[in-house]
Amino acid sequence: MANTLFDKPLFVKQSRYVQELGSLEDVFDLPEGWPEQKRDAAYEVLVKACRLAAQGIFPLCAIRENVRRFLIRHKSLANIDEVPLSRKFGADRNIGS
Repeated sequence: MANTLFDKPLFVKQSRYVQELGSLEDVFDLPEGWPEQKRDAAYEVLVKACRLAAQGIFPLCAIRENVRRFLIRHKSLANIDEVPLSRKFGADRNIGS
C-alpha cells in the first residue's frame, strides 16, 4: 500500500475508550472488532471499500468519508473534544529526559 494516512484522523467511541483511525490500516482493524449484531449492509460496503482502497482502486479520501458516515450512522463517531488529554495536557507535558 502506498501512502495510506488520512489528512485528519477520525475517533471512534468504544465501550471504554476512544480509538483513533489515522490510516487505512487502522480502518481495517475496525470491522474485525465490530459487534456481529451491528454488522449490516453499510458494514459490508465499508469492508469491500477498504479492500478496494488497499488495492489502490478506491480513493483514500473517499474511504475516510465513508468511515465517517458509517460511524455517524452507528452513533460511534467521537468528537475530538471528547478525547481525554487531547488538548488540555498534550502540549505541556515533557516526555523523555
